[in-house]
Amino acid sequence: MSNKTLQDVRKTFKDFFKANDHQIVDSSPLVPQNDPTLMFANSGMVQFKNVFTGLEQRDYKRATTAQKCVRAGGKHNDLENVGFTPRHHTFFEMLGNFSFGDYFKEEAINYAWQLITKEYSLPKDKLYVTVFSEDQEAYDLWHKITGFNEDRIIKIPTSDNFWSMGDTGPCGPCSEIFYDHGDHLFGGLPGTKDEDGDRFIEIWNLVFMQYEQVSKDKRINLPKPSVDTGMGLERMTAVLQGTHDNYQIDLFKKIILDTESLFEQKLSEKNTASYRVIADHLRASAFLISDGVLPSNEGRGYVLRRIMRRAMRHSNVLGKTDPILYKVLPTIIELMKEEYPQLENAKDLIKETVVTEEERFSSLLKNGLKILNDEVKKIKDETLPGSVAFKLYDTYGFPVDLTQDVLKEKNIKIDHDEFKKLREQSKVEARASWKGTGSVGIDKIWFEIVSGQNKEKLADTEFFGYGSDQIESKLLSIVKEKKASLEIREGDSASLIFNQTVFYAESGGQISDTGTIESNEVLFEVSDTQKIFGTFYVHSGVVKKGTLKLGDNFILKIDKKRRDKIKCNHSATHLLHAALREKLGKHVSQKGSYVGPDRLRFDFSHSKPISKQEIVELNKNVNAVVINGGEVKTTLMTPKKAIEQGAMALFGEKYGDEVRVVTMGNFNNKTFSIELCGGTHVTELSTIDNFEIINESSIASGVRRIEALRGDELSTHKQSLNKLAKEKETSLNSQIKGLESNIKKLNGNLEDFKDFSPEVKLVKLKSLYESLYKKNILQDSKKNIIKDYPLKDLTVRIQYIYGLSGKDLRTIVDDNKKEIGSSAVFTFSELDNKLNIAVGITDELTNNLDASFFAKEISKFLKGKGGGGRKDFAQAGGEPPSNLKTVYDFVLKLVETKIN
Repeated sequence: MSNKTLQDVRKTFKDFFKANDHQIVDSSPLVPQNDPTLMFANSGMVQFKNVFTGLEQRDYKRATTAQKCVRAGGKHNDLENVGFTPRHHTFFEMLGNFSFGDYFKEEAINYAWQLITKEYSLPKDKLYVTVFSEDQEAYDLWHKITGFNEDRIIKIPTSDNFWSMGDTGPCGPCSEIFYDHGDHLFGGLPGTKDEDGDRFIEIWNLVFMQYEQVSKDKRINLPKPSVDTGMGLERMTAVLQGTHDNYQIDLFKKIILDTESLFEQKLSEKNTASYRVIADHLRASAFLISDGVLPSNEGRGYVLRRIMRRAMRHSNVLGKTDPILYKVLPTIIELMKEEYPQLENAKDLIKETVVTEEERFSSLLKNGLKILNDEVKKIKDETLPGSVAFKLYDTYGFPVDLTQDVLKEKNIKIDHDEFKKLREQSKVEARASWKGTGSVGIDKIWFEIVSGQNKEKLADTEFFGYGSDQIESKLLSIVKEKKASLEIREGDSASLIFNQTVFYAESGGQISDTGTIESNEVLFEVSDTQKIFGTFYVHSGVVKKGTLKLGDNFILKIDKKRRDKIKCNHSATHLLHAALREKLGKHVSQKGSYVGPDRLRFDFSHSKPISKQEIVELNKNVNAVVINGGEVKTTLMTPKKAIEQGAMALFGEKYGDEVRVVTMGNFNNKTFSIELCGGTHVTELSTIDNFEIINESSIASGVRRIEALRGDELSTHKQSLNKLAKEKETSLNSQIKGLESNIKKLNGNLEDFKDFSPEVKLVKLKSLYESLYKKNILQDSKKNIIKDYPLKDLTVRIQYIYGLSGKDLRTIVDDNKKEIGSSAVFTFSELDNKLNIAVGITDELTNNLDASFFAKEISKFLKGKGGGGRKDFAQAGGEPPSNLKTVYDFVLKLVETKIN
């Protein structure tokens, strides 16, 4: 077999198709940018979906890629199989070649055959081909090109060999190439009952998109049939390296070898699955984090957390409970950074994230074991309910295999049937609730307009907003109430596309421009600008005057004052990002932002709160760069060159062939900030003015948020804070003076409080006043009426107080009980026409007397709603009585009935 490494296999594939006039296209991010229905990119065609449907045009008709893919959540989920089979992965690379209406079946089959038999030198007698049973054309072409007879060209009548994008849209037959690993392995040919074995393995799938599914019952021919292929890189590398086990290829051998050095258990047949899981899951985690996904409790972040915890669980199986897996990351990054340099750029973030999750998992193990041990105490039939195992798994993230291991030592088993039922139910619910977080769908009318279904195809909008505030432009499209229109009149709301514009469309956190569209007789106020299909600017607003007609020219003007504030805030955001990385570490990465005229907000990866001192230093560093001033430079270059020069790219973003690189500031004799950015910025840093962080908080696990102001908005904010502080000070002083006056009237001593701050002084004065007030009330026989009634071996004390609230009654009742010994104490407190009732019974009497019973009965008597408590103490409410004697008589009679 070949001695090609995984990198060699990838390079050979791309070089072969490049030599055959295919454009090499970089992998798109794992988070789909153009499909809200997908959790992750799961095949090579995902980034070309809009090209196949006609929504997007590229300047090439042939392409080849090595696409990053993840199948670990949503519809495509291989997670549970990983580690226990030789070829399942959560992360893998899909090699592919694509034709967008250029070549079709014959060329695609020819290319495939040349590549695998000549470039890869696979023996023909090891190969088999499948075709869709109705695709006689493909069958004949395979026969012609390969010379295979019908025993090696297998017709498959099922959907396994018919591909579709969805219920509607492009679709077509496909053709799969299989490799025979030999009769020492179990498995049958495709289409047989043993097809799922390890002997015959699919290595490449060629999809021939020749139809469009218009409806459930209608399918038409596509005017330009296309080709989409997919070859699993790890699977093909295994074939070329003479193994059916993907984990025996050079890449995984190296990762597993370096992992093994960290553990006391050497690789063996018994623990192979654990080493496989760790190798696969850490690779998937590194790629997901580098593409902007962070662990969380929902969506993509939840899938990442499950992947990471599964790896950590197997680290635990191999004998390690402390963080250790992060030590494998350098190996993975080194092996794959040549093809995927973003791994190197994100290495600090990847390490920080994995370490933090390992620490959390260690804590989770301790908590989970405590919960599990508590549940074990309740078990009566040596079986843990599946519902308990599922709750530990789903709510607390406690792996079921760990639960099983713990229980095994105690001879307790899990009700697996119930657990599996609940897990499947959860999967169904998760699939049903998954909404996706890619780009939202765009109204059908825009697709029709842009693609030219109603007339000629629309030209891209040219943006001139970086250097101009206004421009003359031709109106190309009007949409009113989701319908194409020829004109709009005063009062109409509509969305417009022009051939060129100065309005910035909302993107990258920067909100859109507003302004006007004008002519001598027309005024249209623009309230929002959005970009659709990547190249068309849609201006939405209302006609204030006149009539706008298709094809007419207008002057487009942005609100310059508003734009200038946005530019200042956007440039300040770049400075803040750089300051955070300088202060907190290179793991800091942007996770979201808002840039408006009034404020800026910046979300970033960081695992702990930022201290007040750190915020002071961040403000100081940003302002130092602003005060130092300097030109903000913007240049155009390739993304690769920009990143080589130190530009920060947003993890998970897909950039075009050319990007804008924004460079600004000088700090310690080096460039302070250099980022890839399509937004608008100041030309001179000093125009940003004073900058200050006004709030810092957590918005998700491992994600912090900073809110900041600058310029006039910061000045207004400070004035508002100063005003509030003065109002608070005035109020504070007023309260203090009032309390001091009242305390003097009660003969209190104020000397002890003169050295305290106003805030502390107010608290202490309040406490002193309440104490003096209460003491004064209780010492006044007219306000504190106490009567004792001896009954048999106890004393009934009835106390009626004017002027105290109910919160003081508990202490008063307890003091009475201590004073008179064996007793039943009934204390009433009247304040603001409300009556509070408290009943206390000394401990030795609670066998016969119940405070809760007395409280409820007295409350009823005084038109209250009852009360409650314990036998020794209870409270209730009621209405103040007009005659105290009637209350005393009722209480005494009630007690007598209970002691006789």
